[in-house]
Amino acid sequence: MARVILLTDFSEEYAKLLLKGIVKYSKEYEPWVVCRMPLSYRDMFGIEGVIKWAMKWKADAIIGQFYPSDNVSLFKEYNIIAIAQDFKVRFKEIPNITGAHHLAGRMGAEYLIQRGFKNFGFYGFKDIVWSLERSEGFKSELARQGMMNNYYEYQNVDFKDLWSYESDILIEWLKEIPKPIALMACDDNQGHHITELCKQYDIRVPEEISILGVDNDEAICTLSAPPLSSINQAVEKGGYETAALIDRLKKNPHAQIEDIIVYPTHIITRESTDIYATEDKNISTVLKYIHQNSDKKINVPDIAKLVPLSRRLLENKFRLVTGQAIYSYILNLRIEKFAQKLLETNTPIVEIALEMDFSDYKNISRQFKNIKGCTPSEYRLNFSIRK
Repeated sequence: MARVILLTDFSEEYAKLLLKGIVKYSKEYEPWVVCRMPLSYRDMFGIEGVIKWAMKWKADAIIGQFYPSDNVSLFKEYNIIAIAQDFKVRFKEIPNITGAHHLAGRMGAEYLIQRGFKNFGFYGFKDIVWSLERSEGFKSELARQGMMNNYYEYQNVDFKDLWSYESDILIEWLKEIPKPIALMACDDNQGHHITELCKQYDIRVPEEISILGVDNDEAICTLSAPPLSSINQAVEKGGYETAALIDRLKKNPHAQIEDIIVYPTHIITRESTDIYATEDKNISTVLKYIHQNSDKKINVPDIAKLVPLSRRLLENKFRLVTGQAIYSYILNLRIEKFAQKLLETNTPIVEIALEMDFSDYKNISRQFKNIKGCTPSEYRLNFSIRK
C-alpha cells in the first residue's frame, strides 16, 4: 500500500483529474492512501515543513507544485519519492508531470486558422514554462502556414499576479489589436480573464475577439460569458501513469525515472470561438454547414449546391479564406471528431466509423494515421485509460 501526498490546487480540474487517474490505478492494483495537502501549508511552513509532516505521516511519495527555489533534493534524503506537477519550471532533480505544450500551441493555431482568421494573438505569462512553450508552438504553426504577419502577443503578466488582471496596459492592448482576431490564452483561467475584460469594455466575443483556452476546465469554461472553447488534455491518463511511476520507484528506488507527459487530445468548441471570420457570406455558409455536419459524410459537390457559385470558384474562394482545399478541410475536421469520440466513449472503433459514415475502415485508419501520426486503436491506447 502506498501513502501519497498531493500538494496542489484542488480548485482546478487538472488536479482533480490527476487524482482520478491515481485512484483508478490504485483500484486496479492495491488500495492507496492519499492525503490532499493544501498549498497554504507549503507557503506557511516551506518545503522543510512539508517534509516534516510527510515523515510523521509516513508518506511514500509526494506529488506537488513546487517553487523553483524549493530544495526538492531534500525529499531523496528522507527516502520520499517526489514528482513535480507543472507549476513554473521543470526540475532536473526529480521527475515532472509536464505537457506537450508546443503541440497544444500548434493545435490551437491550426484550429483558429481553420475558422478563417487573419489576425492572431497570444495571452500568457512571461516566466512560466508551459505558457512560453504554448506560445512558441502557436507561433511556429502560424509561421508554417504563413500567418505571422498579423500576430500580436501580451506576455507581461507575472505568475504571482494570477488573480489580478485589471491592467490598464492589457485593456489598451485588447482595444488596440486589429479585429476580428483569434486569441489563444495560455490556459482557461487567462481565457476567462479576457472574456471578463471584453464584457466590461464592450468588446464582442466571438465577433471581435475569438478566445481559446487550454485544459478544458468545465467550471471555468462555463463560468465565462460566453462559454470558453478549450484544448482538452489527457490529464487523467497522466495521473494513472504517475501512479505507475511511483509504484515502480517504490519497488525499486534505482529504477529509471522519466517525466510524465500529458498530451493535448482535442478541442472542445463552445461559443467563444463559434464563428467563421470571413466577410464572404458564401464561404461563411459553407463553413457553418461543414462544422454542423462534421459527424456525417460530406461531399464537395453537395456543398457546392449550397451557394450560387461554380465549384471551381467556390474551391478558389474557400482556399483563399482557409488556406486549405475543401476536401482536406472536411477530412481534418472529421478526423478530429472521430478522435474525440475515441476518447469520450467506449464504443468499438468500427462502430464509431460506421456512425460517422466512414464506410471503408481500412481507408479511415490510413487517413487517421496520416493526420494524427498513429492508428485509431493506438490513439485510444495512448490518450485514454478507459477500459
